[in-house]
Amino acid sequence: MPNLENLKKQAKQYLRWHREGYYPVAAEIRAALPRFRHLDDRQVLEARFKLSDAQDLIARQMGFEGWQALKTGAAAMTDPKNQPAQQAILSSLSAQLFVTDIKASCEFFTGKLGFRVDFVYGDPPFYGQVIRDNAQIALRLVCEPVFVGDIRQREHLLSASIAVDTSDEIKRLFLDFQAAGVSFHQTLRKEPWGARTFIVLDPDGNLILFAGPGG
Repeated sequence: MPNLENLKKQAKQYLRWHREGYYPVAAEIRAALPRFRHLDDRQVLEARFKLSDAQDLIARQMGFEGWQALKTGAAAMTDPKNQPAQQAILSSLSAQLFVTDIKASCEFFTGKLGFRVDFVYGDPPFYGQVIRDNAQIALRLVCEPVFVGDIRQREHLLSASIAVDTSDEIKRLFLDFQAAGVSFHQTLRKEPWGARTFIVLDPDGNLILFAGPGG
């Protein structure tokens, strides 16, 4: 579990975003806190939102009923007698995208984004994976809509997040994708917290975030 002090700082950041009218945070507030669920983005940002609300949001995102439950859980997890002798180490992460055509999706990732096909499985294919450097994306065929309407784009629902190490790399990557004719949900910009990001829109409507340091 992250350090409690860091979680307090995250809660204060959410409070600042709400005060600044930062629209993407409205969807997170609505999803996590029941009393905001009937409001649209504008109404969420106009509603009263306190530090305690931001703390509850953080807690609920981490699976706790509220901030007090999170603090109790954090205290228990940091008690030496509750610590395992050796913790398991996660060696890799792979996002999974739902697509309607494995072949077409592979062609998009290889032809537009510089990935290579790691494998494709099935006859006809229904599962595959593309990779670029340390980024892995699994592709899963679906034959009916997974999301209703344009909710992904309207609510900025990301299907995958990919990080690069430097500000020069994120700029170069954006220009490479732009030259390749990639469609963007969001072009390159500097976020309030300092990172530079852009969001690619794949042929199936998946939103893929690319992020790097500011500079």
